[in-house]
Amino acid sequence: MKYELIIVGPLETNCYLVYCKDTLSCAVIDPGAEPDKIFPVIAGLKLKPIMVLNTHGHTDHVGANRDILERFHVPLLIHAADEPWLKAMMTSELSLLLDSKESPPPDRFLKDREMIRIGTSSLKVIHTPGHTPGSVGFLGPGIYFSGDTLFNGGVGRTDLPGGSRKDLEHSIRSRILTLPKDTLVLPGHGPLTTIGQEIAMNPSLI
Repeated sequence: MKYELIIVGPLETNCYLVYCKDTLSCAVIDPGAEPDKIFPVIAGLKLKPIMVLNTHGHTDHVGANRDILERFHVPLLIHAADEPWLKAMMTSELSLLLDSKESPPPDRFLKDREMIRIGTSSLKVIHTPGHTPGSVGFLGPGIYFSGDTLFNGGVGRTDLPGGSRKDLEHSIRSRILTLPKDTLVLPGHGPLTTIGQEIAMNPSLI
C-alpha cells in the first residue's frame, strides 16, 4: 500500500490518496476542497479511484466529495453517526466561507473493525468518537490515518457540536496509542508523526 498527500483548502486539510501499488486502485480520504488540485495527482499517478472515505463529516473534510464522486462515479463511505454532520455542515457559514459543495448522501456506512479492500491491500476501520460521534481512523500496514482525532503534538477539538473530551481521550488511549509504536500516524491536518512520538511527547496526553 502507498499513499500520496495533497493539502487542500484554507484550513490546510490533508487529503490522502491511498492506493495499491499493484493494481493502482485508489481510495480518496477526506477530499476537503480544491478538487482541481486532487485531479491532476490522480491522473499523474494513473490511479483508479474506487471510493471516497470520510474520517468525519466536518466541511473541511468533505467539501469536494461531490466533485470526486461526479468525476469518477464511485461510492461515498462515512460512519452512520456522522451522517447528520455531513448534512448540517453543508448549510453552515463555514461551508460558505470555504466554498464547499453540498455532499451527496453516503452510499453506505462504515462499521468499526471492518476491512476496506483497495486492490490487493486493505484498510481497517477504527471507530474513534470524540471529535465527532462518528469519527473514524483507517489502519493499514504500518500506517494509521487519524483524521482530526490525533495530531502531531495535539488532539482534536471537542468544543463543536457532538464533541466529547471524555470520548476523545478514551478513543486515543484505548484504540490508537495501543498500536505499535513505530506506526506512522497521518493526521487530518499538519505533519505526520508516530505512535511512539505521541506517547512520549504529546502535551495533551502526558
